Order: sequence, then C-alpha cells, then structure tokens
Amino acid sequence: MDEQENMEAVMGLIMYGGNAKSDAMEAIAAAKKGDFELADQKLKDADTSLSQAHESQTGMLTKEAQGEHMDVTLLAVHSQDHLMTAIAFKDLATEIIDLYRRLDEK
Repeated sequence: MDEQENMEAVMGLIMYGGNAKSDAMEAIAAAKKGDFELADQKLKDADTSLSQAHESQTGMLTKEAQGEHMDVTLLAVHSQDHLMTAIAFKDLATEIIDLYRRLDEK
C-alpha cells in the first residue's frame, strides 16, 4: 500500500468514525426531545458512516493480507481507536434511545 493510499484509508477511518459518533450523539439528543423519527434516521446515518469506515478498514486489511504491509504510525493507531470508539458509542446510543422510548410510552 503506497503512502497516499494509506493516508486516504486512515483519514477515511477518522472522518467516517467521527461522522458516526456525531450522528449517534444527535440521535440521543433527538430521542431526549421525543423525536424518535429523527433519532432513528440519525442512527441509520451513523450506520452508513460506519459502513464507509469499514470499507476503508477492509481495504487496509486486504492489502495487509496480500503482503503489502503498512507502517504502523500514531495516526494509523488513532484512526483505529476512532473507529472503535464510534462503534461503541453508536451501540450505546441505540440502548439509550431504547430507554427513552420506554419512558415515553409510560
């Protein structure tokens, strides 16, 4: 994997992971206000961003499996951390929104 491809993949993880986390936070805020339609849409948006991030990650993993090793930089580690945090945050947002739904039903 050349340096340009590596940088694009790493930045994709950071960008799409950040978008997913922001969408998940907006979903929680919408649910808190009782707007579950918007909350659901924001969770879908977060899933879309996570799918895009996974595409970047899969590209990196495929190249690695093919013997094209990349240098592990602090930026690469940060990008993986960013993605994993976004995944965890989206999962937690789903649970929080479910709780808001239950409260709203009562």
